[in-house]
Amino acid sequence: MKITSKTFGKTKDGQEVSLFSLENDKHVCINISNYGALITSVFTPDKDGKTENIVCGFEKLDDYLSEAYLGSYPYFGCIIGRFGNRIANGKYTIDGVEYSGAINNGPNHLHGGLIGFDRKIWEAEMFEITGKVGLKLSYLSPDGEEGYPGNLKVSCTYTLDNEGKLEISYEAETDKKTIVNLTNHSYFNLTSGKENILNHDLELNAKQITEAVDMIPTGNIVPVEGTVFDFTKTKKLGKDIAGLADGYDLNYVLGNEQGKLVYAGCLSEEKSGRSVKVYTTQPGIQLYTGYWIPELTIDGVKKFGSYAGVALETQHYPDSPNHPNFPTTELAPGEKYQQSTIYQFGTL
Repeated sequence: MKITSKTFGKTKDGQEVSLFSLENDKHVCINISNYGALITSVFTPDKDGKTENIVCGFEKLDDYLSEAYLGSYPYFGCIIGRFGNRIANGKYTIDGVEYSGAINNGPNHLHGGLIGFDRKIWEAEMFEITGKVGLKLSYLSPDGEEGYPGNLKVSCTYTLDNEGKLEISYEAETDKKTIVNLTNHSYFNLTSGKENILNHDLELNAKQITEAVDMIPTGNIVPVEGTVFDFTKTKKLGKDIAGLADGYDLNYVLGNEQGKLVYAGCLSEEKSGRSVKVYTTQPGIQLYTGYWIPELTIDGVKKFGSYAGVALETQHYPDSPNHPNFPTTELAPGEKYQQSTIYQFGTL
């Protein structure tokens, strides 16, 4: 196993950015940048041993900074914060005090605001422990950033082992009560982009979803049985998608309010034989099939577009601060936010 680093480029204001490679002995290699704490690529073998990248991303920092990409920003591979997913009308209340965030997704606040954790430079620390290599990324979000209260010290640690398990561990502490909901926004395509994701098979360990209207939860938790949203038994992503104007983009309830590490689901693809199993301490997982992923021209080649990848975002529920019946996303001084998600890469 090994971990290495190299220069990835410079931001528009001249800050140097690095790219770190975590590699195990079975040819799984994860590339991570300290810009946005983002995963740029995940190289895994298929059933015949051919190693290819299975996530949407770029080989150059400039592509993440380009107007073409940011104009219809799909958040490839980055860490989302302070609050992943949507907050209705950008407003929420903590102890009777109302706070407001940027309205950057229709009438709502999305993924931490205009300049969220996905566009910050994180401090990086590489490490090796027995049987694992890892990268700890840290960021201090100042009080008032994007409207959020409190100075928030946050870290995201990526760890890879020889079983193909990539663990993403999050920690955060605050000096003033705030809200926190961190997730990783990688899009998987187990064909390495040769096909879209509609022939991928998905199983989700979730019998319920948070009912939503215009992407905002009503507060009701409803069953998936007998609906197109049911993935309790493995089925193709494209099987029932025709009746959904924008594909799947909703939060599944894992029944994990206690925060234990539980099996959340498995994504697989028959031709390549690749699979990704997901385990998490989070109570929910957002399934997004990437309808709004833009088609981009990269070095003269057209890439991506609708259904180019599928995101499996482990998280607390959307708009949680406005629904007291949802698991809380509040964090108070003296408390520690701790969550963990494992993506295990393998073959069928």
